[in-house]
Amino acid sequence: MADPRVRPLLRELGDEYSARYGRDAHAELARYPDEEFTAPYGGALLLLLEHGEPVAGGAFRRYDETTAELKRIWTHSAHRRRGLARRVVADLEHEAGGRGYRRIYLTTGPRQPEARGLYLTTGYTPLFDTEADPETIGPLPFEKHLPPAPPHREAADL
Repeated sequence: MADPRVRPLLRELGDEYSARYGRDAHAELARYPDEEFTAPYGGALLLLLEHGEPVAGGAFRRYDETTAELKRIWTHSAHRRRGLARRVVADLEHEAGGRGYRRIYLTTGPRQPEARGLYLTTGYTPLFDTEADPETIGPLPFEKHLPPAPPHREAADL
């Protein structure tokens, strides 16, 4: 999280959340200690770079022993509508599965229809009434069960 290439992600997320919800959301981004997004703590941070510049990213943290929680999914405002968020989510799922997580959990805000659509179209199960007014629900929770990791095979088995 201390990498300077992460700053645009955090700045743009904070600005966008603040604009959508009418309050300073930068504190929400600081709610979790940076180390929770590092491998020793069961987390990961991913940035997609184009010509060395961050264009999309996201992270996960340990939610419980079998569940990773996606956080900070972001696509730079100049690079949207290119499928980058889908790629970030898929890459984070792959990484989480490789680390032994069997489930992904996440929440998104009720004023983020793009994120809601992303999770619905990428196989996430809504843990809320999709017919209800999102503003009456608060954060919208989703989950996705990851397929079991393929069994490890010894070279002699190949």
